[in-house]
Amino acid sequence: MNDSSWGAPPRAGYWGPPDQGPAPAGPAYDEHDAQQTRPMPIVPDFPDAGRDAEDRNDRDEHNDRDRGAARLSGPLFRDEIPQEPMPTPQSAPEPEKKRAGRDLRAAIAVGAGLGAVIVASLFIVKAVFVGVVAVAVVVGLWELTSRLEERKQIKAPLVPLAVGGAAMVVAGYVRGAEGAWVAMALTALAVLVWRMTEPPEGYLKDVTAGVFAAFYVPFLATFVAMMLTADDGPQRVLTFLMLTVVSDTGAYAVGWRFGKHKLAPRISPGKTREGLVGAVTFAMAAGALCMQFLIDDGTWWQGLLLGFAVAASATLGDLGESMIKRDLGIKDMGTLLPGHGGIMDRLDSLLPTAPVVWLLFVVFVGSG
Repeated sequence: MNDSSWGAPPRAGYWGPPDQGPAPAGPAYDEHDAQQTRPMPIVPDFPDAGRDAEDRNDRDEHNDRDRGAARLSGPLFRDEIPQEPMPTPQSAPEPEKKRAGRDLRAAIAVGAGLGAVIVASLFIVKAVFVGVVAVAVVVGLWELTSRLEERKQIKAPLVPLAVGGAAMVVAGYVRGAEGAWVAMALTALAVLVWRMTEPPEGYLKDVTAGVFAAFYVPFLATFVAMMLTADDGPQRVLTFLMLTVVSDTGAYAVGWRFGKHKLAPRISPGKTREGLVGAVTFAMAAGALCMQFLIDDGTWWQGLLLGFAVAASATLGDLGESMIKRDLGIKDMGTLLPGHGGIMDRLDSLLPTAPVVWLLFVVFVGSG
């Protein structure tokens, strides 16, 4: 580095010769060596270095004061926070209205159509109504076994179930309870044998599901056919159907309007205790009217008991199928009926209610 950058050039000696006096003892002064070996000063002699640092510190302190002032310039109390203007009554959002989970118009139309078919077949030719029940059973079995295979890889044999289920309904109508039990046993045996034609893996779960399906759908449906064998059979079946529908409608109407307390939130979050009260009230009122005016030798107080039993069994049946659907991870068993789901979604309340109504009819007014 050139010495000229640090000050005036030296004149003699290592640090430059004095202005006067003899030269110091020692080696001769070499101007070239002095220029090459002069050490750099430890502290730079820029006159503005310290001033720049002070200026930076001043600027930092000034910025800190500005930031602090900015923080203190806001409101010190919560009440001082500027509030947004409250919306006027005209701009306030309207409360959200309750909505049904299904297409109500489609549900009413499909329900009315099914009711017309059932009533027509029921009062014109009894055998036609038995055929309608058998078809509903076969479709219900198809929906149930399809969902079991899709969601749980359980392959319940559909062919023996469909044939045995239809035969079970006919046997109940022709031979009564004895015929229904025999057909049930033969159907279970056919399921066991049919499944043997496939590999043994999963045999136990497949046949267990098949026997369950045979009992749950066609066997319970045979009690509807057995009601029809009485002299006032059409009236008994109509009473059974009306009370179940009225129970479901009462539960829906009251629960939708007043429901606040969940009945079984882990099984069916949409059902409420208020809805259950509505189901019982509507079903008991309808039961008193039906037993008094439709059933031979029936009385209104029997109708009250019948309506109460229907409301309880229909609710339990609905919860039972909800458990199955929740285990399968599905909302509906099928999509065949717009607004309703599948056939099984309409049979869920009817199937477990059928043996209850049949038994109470036998107790109250006999089997004939």
